[in-house]
Amino acid sequence: MVSAVLIAGPTASGKSALAISLGSRLGGTVINADSMQVYRDLRVITARPTAEEEAALPHRLFGHVDAATNYSTGFWIADAIATIKAERAQGRLPILCGGTGLYFKALLRGLSDIPKVPDDIRARVRAQAEGLPPAVLHERLKALDPLTAAGLRPSDPQRILRALEVFEATGQPLKSFQEKRAAPLLDAAQCRCIFLAPERAELFHRIDRRFDIMMEAGALDEVKALAARDLDPALPAMRAHGVPGLIAYLRGLATREDAVAKGKLDTRHYAKRQFTWFRHQLPEFEWMSVEAAQGLML
Repeated sequence: MVSAVLIAGPTASGKSALAISLGSRLGGTVINADSMQVYRDLRVITARPTAEEEAALPHRLFGHVDAATNYSTGFWIADAIATIKAERAQGRLPILCGGTGLYFKALLRGLSDIPKVPDDIRARVRAQAEGLPPAVLHERLKALDPLTAAGLRPSDPQRILRALEVFEATGQPLKSFQEKRAAPLLDAAQCRCIFLAPERAELFHRIDRRFDIMMEAGALDEVKALAARDLDPALPAMRAHGVPGLIAYLRGLATREDAVAKGKLDTRHYAKRQFTWFRHQLPEFEWMSVEAAQGLML
């Protein structure tokens, strides 16, 4: 018997359905490994499992974090390990399900040993960055820490800010800490690691259709409530796919049609990056079609 099942894949690939199917059959608990589905403010726009699905089978680490929190991989690892231990103690099989590659990499390879950034330094860096476009922040990082900047997209303000904070606190590149890792928390040889890989055309159709369904289910009202909190736009929850475009629409800066189109396009681009990231970063995962996964035997 495997010690845990890890189900990864691009967004909208059918991971949640597979996790629930396996969990029902094997006495498992679904543990969230998606960095956006942790936020309680964003059930609809992140396609979290429904309340009915959560009631039918134990689900953990879904919607347990407030959107004002800058939730990190380190926080998730601590929560995940405690949850895995608790579920095993109850005789349940941990089934980790999500699309966040860094979460799975931290589980199987160990977490980078990055020093804690003091709150005053974090506040100062973020105050200096407020209102600046991500590309400008990337140029600032490039001047201070070209090693780390070379590996970050200029459109990724969250990771750029993180690198700036670490450099400000330590005077050393973030990448130098990322190369030092703690011991792995799970042994891939004792787990079943699955990456769902549907055909691209079908996946993109599912992404577009799912976004339409989320809009019908109240995604706009959910984003409106989030926008009313006036949170820092650099926070992870504020950058969930679909959120920036819908906020722009609510503020009269875009049409509804353009906001929806942006949400769909951003999600499709993210799916492409997920394919590439897992292919290069986590060869431990077995790639399979949705059809093959449905008949999976452990």
